[in-house]
Amino acid sequence: MKTKADHTLDFRGTISTISLLKVTQVFNEMKPMETMEILGCDEDTRRDLFRVLPEASYELIFNDDVNTQPRYHRVHLRKRTSGVSVSTKR
Repeated sequence: MKTKADHTLDFRGTISTISLLKVTQVFNEMKPMETMEILGCDEDTRRDLFRVLPEASYELIFNDDVNTQPRYHRVHLRKRTSGVSVSTKR
């Protein structure tokens, strides 16, 4: 299933902590039912992504590996209508 995201963040070749900060910033600005596609997150960033976003705040549409060279991950989320926001404080 191919779906165009409302917001696309391409982090191929970036620092993971900056990536997570940008994800939470964009996610908080999204309206309910909008989607976000995250490209290029490494394994650690992908794992941490699901730690910083409260599980009740999003629906995972897909989470897969893209087998190109260089290889990268692709995560597609939909913001739920619950109104949960993400704290950027750690």
